[in-house]
Amino acid sequence: MNFLAHIYLSGEDPEIKLGNFMADAVKGNQVNQYNQKIQIGIRLHRAIDAYTDAHPTFRQSTRRLHGKQFGHYAGVIVDLFYDHFLAANWQQYHQENLPTFAQRFYALLDDKKSLTPERTQHLIPYMIEHNWLVKYQSLAGLDQIMRQMNKRTKGRSNMDQAGLELRQHYPEFLKEFQSFFKELITFSREELERLTHNF
Repeated sequence: MNFLAHIYLSGEDPEIKLGNFMADAVKGNQVNQYNQKIQIGIRLHRAIDAYTDAHPTFRQSTRRLHGKQFGHYAGVIVDLFYDHFLAANWQQYHQENLPTFAQRFYALLDDKKSLTPERTQHLIPYMIEHNWLVKYQSLAGLDQIMRQMNKRTKGRSNMDQAGLELRQHYPEFLKEFQSFFKELITFSREELERLTHNF
């Protein structure tokens, strides 16, 4: 899953959200450098990623991109597709509207930026300036994000072409997201409870 889903699946605790958001920049045992709640967020992120990568429905989505020009970036692209579906159908998952939810999270990032790894600190201003979390809602916004990510891979990912695949198979990807995300919500809640209880 990508940024929006990870933040959403963290629950309401700000530091758990922060840990989940920055987890990709924390390698191995570096997790132990952080306070309890940030550690829980990092460990939750890792559990969500492992669950997602192994899930047959997620794999079904990625297989639709196999044989195309995306190579091993197929999983990253489906992560982005799924964040689009979450954003586009946000009212089904959260009582607060997405722009307000996003602004509250951006405020948290601004306030707690010093707690995050250097790699994350470089990302935060760009993410806020371009309002990534809300931009996922529209296909045009998602296209823009994928063009930016394609530039970051120096064109190797061909992610700027992925929007064509989404448009061509939109109902299939949406159905897979809805089925998968329902199960992921249950898994994440149980995993968060387990991590909090066992820490």
